[in-house]
Amino acid sequence: MKGLKKKRRIQIILVAVVALAISTALIGYAMRDGINFFMAPSQVAEAPPAPTEVFRIGGLVEEGTLVRGQGETITFSVTDGAASVPVAYTGVLPDLFEEGQGMVGTGRYVNGTFEASEILAKHDETYMPKEVIDALKEQGVYEAPDGQVPPS
Repeated sequence: MKGLKKKRRIQIILVAVVALAISTALIGYAMRDGINFFMAPSQVAEAPPAPTEVFRIGGLVEEGTLVRGQGETITFSVTDGAASVPVAYTGVLPDLFEEGQGMVGTGRYVNGTFEASEILAKHDETYMPKEVIDALKEQGVYEAPDGQVPPS
């Protein structure tokens, strides 16, 4: 009788471990498309990602590069002060999107151009995404707005 209980307990533990491994694998498989890594323009220039990799890029919209009015596609360049990456976006830009302001885009890097599927812009006078601030600080070009304490 004691041997049977011990055998049953080991079987239950093995089934639980297998079920846990399978559920972990399924969760990881389901989340693979939902995780987007952030890259600064200088990182993209140094080591371009594969055209199939979806990632986020952020920086400042480079002055003089925003081109509208050529169909639905809008083109501009995003920079972190060290490098600049051309961006193409088809769709409606956020109302506060303009040159010299912070932005974060989600998309793929294809043939030397970041093809954005989503563009996010600042939402008030001092907002800039944390990833963009960190990238600008790393390049040594970040300046906090007047009277503001830079986020850490």
